[in-house]
Amino acid sequence: MAQGPYVQDVDVSSFDQVVIEGSRERLVLVDFWAPWCGPCRALGPVLEKLATDYAGKFLLAKVNSDENQELSVQYGVRGIPAVKAFLDGRVVDEFTGALPESAVRQFLDKLIPSEGDKLRAQAAVLRQSGQAGEAESLLHAALQADPRNDRVRLDLARIYVETGREAEATAMIEQMQPTFRMEPEVEALQAALEFVRLAAQAPDEATLLKTIESTQGDNRAEAMLQLAAKRVLRNDYEGAMQQLLEMVREHRSYGDDAGRKTLLKVFTMLGNQGELVSRYRAQLARALY
Repeated sequence: MAQGPYVQDVDVSSFDQVVIEGSRERLVLVDFWAPWCGPCRALGPVLEKLATDYAGKFLLAKVNSDENQELSVQYGVRGIPAVKAFLDGRVVDEFTGALPESAVRQFLDKLIPSEGDKLRAQAAVLRQSGQAGEAESLLHAALQADPRNDRVRLDLARIYVETGREAEATAMIEQMQPTFRMEPEVEALQAALEFVRLAAQAPDEATLLKTIESTQGDNRAEAMLQLAAKRVLRNDYEGAMQQLLEMVREHRSYGDDAGRKTLLKVFTMLGNQGELVSRYRAQLARALY
């Protein structure tokens, strides 16, 4: 029988309460094992030791697969030991076989929120309630606690963009790992920064509209580009895309095809999905071909 506050024997009757509901509060590691299984006897003590070492950061739930075949079938157990990690009521990762302690630690560390992640979650609540300054302070603390956490850097860079601190946002992005900078969320933020730079160089919207109506050539194209940037920054994405599509149709050669390239950046900001993106992507294709 499982012993200790961080290890619990689970069966069909208790699985939902201990594993499904319990995983909404913390990581639950389910060990499907059987008494006759040699690798299970090797892995079991490793898991129990780690449950104690991690002191409540996860719960180890042990399921005798011979006595709970219904659970084994439900969760696709084809060989034992089978270890499945539950968070928020669902399996988020798993492995089969007796891994060494170091490998199990790596498996756990990927799934257990770090101190930085916890502070980041608190900062997100503050930011959503309009307390950007307090959120920023928590994010700096999160980065000190977890210096390798690029998602904390991403959240800080977003705050810098929202508060007009372009240079600080750029510096924060440059500190991210090269592979993380390829994430869609980072690419979207980099696109937003380019719109901030464009808008910063532009006159007010009334002046830009007057220029668009009264001039031709590069001056008109530049005003259209700047107006699109201002509209993006006030979340008028359709208005921005209309300007950029018109640039593609009338000023294709301006700025090395700046209208098309900038329109693609708006798509990136919107996650390259949604009805608006689909509609303007189709219009862009017609304009080009």
